[in-house]
Amino acid sequence: MDKIEFVYDTQMLVEGEGIPVDDVRAHLEHTPPGDSLLVAGDDELVRVHFHTNEPWAVMEYLTQFGVIYDVVIENMQRQSEGLKG
Repeated sequence: MDKIEFVYDTQMLVEGEGIPVDDVRAHLEHTPPGDSLLVAGDDELVRVHFHTNEPWAVMEYLTQFGVIYDVVIENMQRQSEGLKG
């Protein structure tokens, strides 16, 4: 069975004022490690989708910009194993 490099599919919305969308994207491109990054929205509402092994680091970083909600963190390795069983 193939091992997934970045296990957690991490998704959330951030609502605030003056959210620097480009800075958020640039930061998450380097910290924490991951792939499949999507940062979309404007300075008041941003949607983040990211595959990482450190979803808590994404949440901790984003809390400085506003309220986080609609959080979804799914273990893609377990999903993959379940589908092959």
